Amino acid sequence: MSVTARARSAVAVARLLGEDVLRSERFVAPAVLFAGALAILFGGDPGPLPEPWAASALLLYPVGAWIAHALAESEDDVARTVTLSAAGGPLPVAAGVLVAATTGIAALTLLAVVWGVLAAWGTATVGILAEGILAHLSCGITGAAVGSVFARPVFRRQGVALLCGLAFVVITGTRPWLPPVGTSAASLGSGRVGIGPVGDLLLALLVAVAALAFVVRAEQGGLQAWRRRRLAVLARIRERR
Repeated sequence: MSVTARARSAVAVARLLGEDVLRSERFVAPAVLFAGALAILFGGDPGPLPEPWAASALLLYPVGAWIAHALAESEDDVARTVTLSAAGGPLPVAAGVLVAATTGIAALTLLAVVWGVLAAWGTATVGILAEGILAHLSCGITGAAVGSVFARPVFRRQGVALLCGLAFVVITGTRPWLPPVGTSAASLGSGRVGIGPVGDLLLALLVAVAALAFVVRAEQGGLQAWRRRRLAVLARIRERR
């Protein structure tokens, strides 16, 4: 399958999964959570930009993971098998999850940026506006990558996936020195530059590509082979004891 055909399949999968999530209203909880946080953050006098955006950008990290997880888990096993066959393999399906999640993240980024500009009117410059957009996208796309990994086919049990994903998001999202999420939020809140807003976004895209490759490998049975090798090594160690 050519690159163009794979891209079209990914877009088609993104539309399919997006429609499933919209019909099931699984997007409502993360969207309401984010909108409620914005209402609190920008209520009254939020202060000059870009500082208020530090919290909304950081919040978009778990929200992006939530959205991607909902998209990856929107189909049952039978429907997912049909989608994999129709799309031409796991790559367009995994890419479709990230495309659909990024679309939702872009919409929430627009909401946060516009709300912030209106609430802190007169404090945003073109440079600050660009920093806010890039920081939100960096955090959200990284979250989407994390959410796609902590779902099928890597994790078969949703409870385990949610707990592991939550722990990963909390640990990595609370480190201001850790790019791209920590440095993106910290640069807005305290002026620490880190690798810069463009660098954070590029790193977030690289994380998304790595997550895509990992999910595709898992769909192809790569993790099962790794588990078998690990069990074989453990068996040898026990025999020697």
